[in-house]
Amino acid sequence: MQDGTFFTPPFQVDLANCVKLGRNVFANHGLTVMSLGGIEIEDGVMLGPEVGLFTVNHEPENIRVVMTKKIHIKKNAWIGARVNILPGVTIGENAIVGTGSIVTKDIPDNAVAVGNPARVVRMTEKK
Repeated sequence: MQDGTFFTPPFQVDLANCVKLGRNVFANHGLTVMSLGGIEIEDGVMLGPEVGLFTVNHEPENIRVVMTKKIHIKKNAWIGARVNILPGVTIGENAIVGTGSIVTKDIPDNAVAVGNPARVVRMTEKK
């Protein structure tokens, strides 16, 4: 882990070698990471309690076939409690994802997104 990065236990990760962490990343308790597809979390990201990062899914025509896609969370993003992020999603720099959201598509820089599926509800001031 980089300087200033802290995960509050307990947390679960299946393949830690597929996770790249920046500096000053904070993850609250109950983080679940399924990282076979790769996860990159940049500097200053904050993850609330019970967040799920899922890079793995199954082929609908044959559920025994695993499909993977990378998750990328850019600098200073804030992920609220119990948010689930699905394979292939990028969360933009300074973005905020509200509690309980399920993120199925990319969230742009400086956006606030909420819901199931998560949708952008407003843009914040650039930092």
